[in-house]
Amino acid sequence: MRYISTRGQAPALNFEDVLLAGLASDGGLYVPENLPRFTVEEIASWAGLPYHELAFRVMRPFVAGSIDDADFKRILEETYGVFAHQAVAPLTQLGANEWVLELFQGPTLAFKDFALQLLGRLLDHVLAKRNERVVIMGATSGDTGSAAIEGCKACDNVDIFIMHPHNRVSEVQRRQMTTILGENIHNIAIEGNFDDCQEMVKASFADQGFLKGTRLVAVNSINWARIMAQIVYYFHAALQLGAPHRSVAFSVPTGNFGDIFAGYLARNMGLPINQLVVATNRNDILHRFMSGNRYDKDTLHASLSPSMDIMVSSNFERLLFDLHGRNGLAVSALMDEFKATGKLSVADDRWTEARRLFDSLAVDDEQTCATIAQVHAQTGYLLDPHTAIGVKAARDCRRSQALPMVVLGTAHPVKFPEAVEKAGIAAVPQLPPHLADLFQREERCTVLANDLKTVQDFVSQHGNRGKPL
Repeated sequence: MRYISTRGQAPALNFEDVLLAGLASDGGLYVPENLPRFTVEEIASWAGLPYHELAFRVMRPFVAGSIDDADFKRILEETYGVFAHQAVAPLTQLGANEWVLELFQGPTLAFKDFALQLLGRLLDHVLAKRNERVVIMGATSGDTGSAAIEGCKACDNVDIFIMHPHNRVSEVQRRQMTTILGENIHNIAIEGNFDDCQEMVKASFADQGFLKGTRLVAVNSINWARIMAQIVYYFHAALQLGAPHRSVAFSVPTGNFGDIFAGYLARNMGLPINQLVVATNRNDILHRFMSGNRYDKDTLHASLSPSMDIMVSSNFERLLFDLHGRNGLAVSALMDEFKATGKLSVADDRWTEARRLFDSLAVDDEQTCATIAQVHAQTGYLLDPHTAIGVKAARDCRRSQALPMVVLGTAHPVKFPEAVEKAGIAAVPQLPPHLADLFQREERCTVLANDLKTVQDFVSQHGNRGKPL
């Protein structure tokens, strides 16, 4: 399997090199040169498989030539063996043909664990083989950071620096990052918003001159391995609900477009998905594109669903690549235009093509709380604010009541007590046993100015287990 850049000017790489590369050298994102496609008979034969075995079958083509089957099977069994539920991603029914896919059964109670528990193990495997050391530099709007740290904390050849927007993540989210202590772990609170953090990561990948003797690796969803891992749970859910002999719809709370892009890929690999609903909060750049062909920067607003407080959705470029016939030069020109003007639109026929599969809805905080309250009153089930946005969007945008609608349950409600309280629910969810003492644990975090050089100097000074890079 070879991977090419969405901007068409970077060399094609194998999986191992893409894992370590993050952004392509031309500023684009890596995607498979040819997407594997499974037959109806192949997909049907996977019904009832344990999650790690299904993951092997879905992801094997993507790592072909880089990781042998025995090692990949072992890595997957270890990855999903740490999840709290035997099903790994259980389905819970909310109503007639309406389901929540619980993606919060991992160590940090968020869907990011599916990819980042795997990413850490893949990095350990590849770096040990190469006898190489790297620096992870990542930005988080809440959940990626803790999942990345948890997944990579034991990696012998990794120093990890995670930036989050200061005072713009929930307390549980912050503590899940800052209470994991280790010489190779560095939490940075940036006096800015998530997009500021994300831009510093992109700028650092584009010019790594501040590093010596090592290189950066991405853990954000620009890293192809994360997208790859997320494809699996679409197959997992659909198989339980009658696929491939029955079509399924999904509603996906998304800010950076990575999680829903994985669903788009699952469909293109042969899974019968007839609708993907883009569920956003008031930071609605994706909804504005899907509903009106306007991908325009706007003011970033803090919300009760902070993991989606994102102004620019990095993975959207991967969809643009397909909408433009995989023409990298066309995508490069579009992204240059967006960088210069903060605005982007596509030709009507390309936008119409996207609308054949995608619907969208922007849900504000009031509607989010109302959905949490309504579902709890009707079923006793407690949603986190991101999943509540997914439920609201699913109900408003659903094309067919006859087909199963699966809402991706992206986080445990315990991570967002403010939203639960504002929904009028008195019973505040409790932390699971492995996090019961979270609020008593020591925290380590450095607050830095919203300045690229300041951040890069910090990384240079504190990498290599405290030795200057």
